[in-house]
Amino acid sequence: MRTLARGLAALILMVLLSVTGRDLHAQSDPVLVMAAASLKNVFDQVGADWMTESGKKVAFSYAASSTLAKQIEQGAPADVFASADLAWMDYLDQRGFIRTGTRNNLLGNVLVLIVPADTAKSITLAKDADLSSFIGGGRLAVGNVNAVPAGKYAKQALQALDLWTGVEDKLAQVDSVRAALALVARGEAAAGIVYATDAKSEPLVKVVATFPAESHVPVTYPVAVTAASSHRDAGSFLAYLRSKMAQRAYAAHGFTYLE
Repeated sequence: MRTLARGLAALILMVLLSVTGRDLHAQSDPVLVMAAASLKNVFDQVGADWMTESGKKVAFSYAASSTLAKQIEQGAPADVFASADLAWMDYLDQRGFIRTGTRNNLLGNVLVLIVPADTAKSITLAKDADLSSFIGGGRLAVGNVNAVPAGKYAKQALQALDLWTGVEDKLAQVDSVRAALALVARGEAAAGIVYATDAKSEPLVKVVATFPAESHVPVTYPVAVTAASSHRDAGSFLAYLRSKMAQRAYAAHGFTYLE
């Protein structure tokens, strides 16, 4: 009997250690956030602030919202998704990849035309603008106009201003808004269409014009917890994105906080 009792005690101890080990491992895992490339600078700051205040961990993966949404659909691990437009959040939401009741619109942004910082030319974006001549023999860097949110906003704005046909054959389409920013910063594109916050983060470019707000749907960043997430701190981080500390970071980086 004593042998049996000792065996049972050892088994119980092993089970308890296994459960405790899993709990400790879960506590040490970071909240995994997949976020639009244009959020990198500000989310890095907000994430660092949250880790300092809470003692918890967060890790980020940045890319075009289209790329991230497809990765989540294909089973990539993510606890929180932050998109640069409503369409890609809708895409996941309609397919059951977003946890019900966690989605909200967090930030807004502005669409701008940028050029290398040493460019002397200027232009006003209106229906009588000659954007094609402004670009000259160079390229206009944009996110992929059929998938990347910044590219989709850009196409919509160009079409609304009757500028699309004049520049369509001069587009340098890339896989994210930050890639478009980099092309202009390196002087590999004569101009680019990015968000105002991207331009603010890169000293090698300057804004020459802002697209009229009515030329495209509002630039909106929705955030949500993914349906597959089991991380107990995912909701906590999502809530922190609306904290006063986070709001100060958004303002400093040029984003509009959507209350």
